[in-house]
Amino acid sequence: VQLQASGGGLVQAGGFLRLSCAASGRTFSSYHMGWFRQAPGKEREFVAAISWGDGDTYYADSVKGRFTISVDNAKNTVLVQMNSLKPEDTALYYCAAAPRLSDSALAYHYWGQGTEVTVSS
Repeated sequence: VQLQASGGGLVQAGGFLRLSCAASGRTFSSYHMGWFRQAPGKEREFVAAISWGDGDTYYADSVKGRFTISVDNAKNTVLVQMNSLKPEDTALYYCAAAPRLSDSALAYHYWGQGTEVTVSS
């Protein structure tokens, strides 16, 4: 499974961004997809996850109600719409693929490169 993340940028607090993760490889549709983020000096943390097959979703409490994860099956892409962004959302965001829906980075076997999100106050 190969993953390519994009869509990061600089935005003011209260603004929005949409991150994309393009997946490829023979068996990517059998995996569950997640987004994680890592701010400077902090550990990587879970953001959201979705089951590619049935669309089940799972969110970190810190983003619930502001972020929405979805899949675009036609484009083999996982999206995360990030609204009402806060300065504390500033981080390098990674997409990843796991054989089960999980909020633990240890469960994810494949990782894309990060895409940087900066939210100014």
